[in-house]
Amino acid sequence: MPSDVQLFDATGRRRSPATLPEFHVGRAPANKGQRYPADPPTVDEIIAIMRVARGAPYGNRLNGLIVVLWRAGLRINEALSLTETDLEPRRGSILVRHGKNDRRRVVGMDAWGWAALESWVAERVTLPVGPLFCVVAGPTRGHAWSASAARLELHRTALAAGVRRRVAPRQLRHAHAVELLREGIALPLIQRQHSHLSTTGTYLQGISSEEIVSTVHARRAPMMHASAGLEL
Repeated sequence: MPSDVQLFDATGRRRSPATLPEFHVGRAPANKGQRYPADPPTVDEIIAIMRVARGAPYGNRLNGLIVVLWRAGLRINEALSLTETDLEPRRGSILVRHGKNDRRRVVGMDAWGWAALESWVAERVTLPVGPLFCVVAGPTRGHAWSASAARLELHRTALAAGVRRRVAPRQLRHAHAVELLREGIALPLIQRQHSHLSTTGTYLQGISSEEIVSTVHARRAPMMHASAGLEL
């Protein structure tokens, strides 16, 4: 791009060429090929993040996202594709319309998770109809919340909470699986909840959605140090 070209945004401020899609053509992402260990956060750390989020702008939205990633084990794109009608609190289930490879499945979430999600659901009904997790303010109010923005908000809130480990949506999903295993829930049920069907697909297809939902919905509230308490 010629160096004399001036780029301005809608407010008249000068923009960097790096903000244009063509600037990145042929450039590999800085983190390409990097793999991070699972290293899931502890219950204490997740609750600490949720407490900080509660006092922050749009904190109910972030806490709602944390809940469905952690207590239902969703992927970030699955969570951001949800609509309000995909939630069935009475049954304790969430309908994932666009899972991995665009597969549709039903997952369960425990009573504590549903209670923690209520604040965001109540706020969401005051916004325009659209995705469950949406933009809260500005001209795109009610539109889909982007995965990059959600990851950044989670990262910043974790830092503000003093959590000294990498916290990303994938780590919350890992925490969900690890906790289910420690609670003695059968591995095939965990695999179906997480839609891991690649190697044992035929065997796992025999597990009904109702069995998955009822098992996960019956989970106890997350356990943490008695001195900390679970009050958000």
